[in-house]
Amino acid sequence: MEIAIRYFTKSKKGNTEKIAKFISEKLGIEALDVTHPLEEEVGQLILVNAMYAADVDKEIKNFLKDNAAKIKSIVNVNSAASGSSTFKAVKKVADKYGIAMSEKEFHTAASWIFINKGRPNEEDFKRLAEFLETLK
Repeated sequence: MEIAIRYFTKSKKGNTEKIAKFISEKLGIEALDVTHPLEEEVGQLILVNAMYAADVDKEIKNFLKDNAAKIKSIVNVNSAASGSSTFKAVKKVADKYGIAMSEKEFHTAASWIFINKGRPNEEDFKRLAEFLETLK
């Protein structure tokens, strides 16, 4: 398989899942949460995630550890209310398991309580669609 999409969210707002489903629709590839292991090797794993307490969640770390042998490269797609990208945190885990990281990344603000209300919004999804074109 050339591309797979996996995501993890624990937010009740579901911003990360909305982003993953948008990518799924645009690429015609099913987006599954990280409880679904990879069944075969993938050239690019589009990993949709968010920042939790200044790091990526342990579910992301465990998924990468358990599936490392099947992932050639990770494309990081993330959102965060704090404005911080998860790229460095994901790269740290990827490096630990010998997985390459694409320098291509999509990051957007996400709403949480009263922060970044309405994000990701239409403009964010437009930018995401443009980003996805660069992966083809």
